[in-house]
Amino acid sequence: MEPLISIRQHNARRIYHPGELLVCDYQIDAVEPEALYAVEASVLWYTEGKGEEDLGVHFFQRRTKFDAEEGDLRQLHRFQTVLPRSPLSYYGVLFRIIWCVRVRVFLPRGRQYQAEQTFQLGPLHTAYTLCPTSP
Repeated sequence: MEPLISIRQHNARRIYHPGELLVCDYQIDAVEPEALYAVEASVLWYTEGKGEEDLGVHFFQRRTKFDAEEGDLRQLHRFQTVLPRSPLSYYGVLFRIIWCVRVRVFLPRGRQYQAEQTFQLGPLHTAYTLCPTSP
């Protein structure tokens, strides 16, 4: 059975300005506490589209049983980070820049599961807003 990973950003609209504080909670369910070896939470951006894909990690936190109260990594956990000035979210014809909160869980026998929740950093630029005369 796969673990259930819940992510909640405190900004319900999920639109942030550079320099703004991102506050996020996550919780793991549908798995026994002793089955969780570690949980990683990160805030990152990645590209999709034509060309090589790129990825940048802005925030990273790894927790093990020794970091959690009573060794239970399933409990609700909060983290926060101040978002950077760039790169801003972008949705173009050839590629996109996507920001997300990602939570990964590590189970026995090398099994890993992850969930992510996207958000927008800065005003959403598209190919059409940058080049208004394009067809």
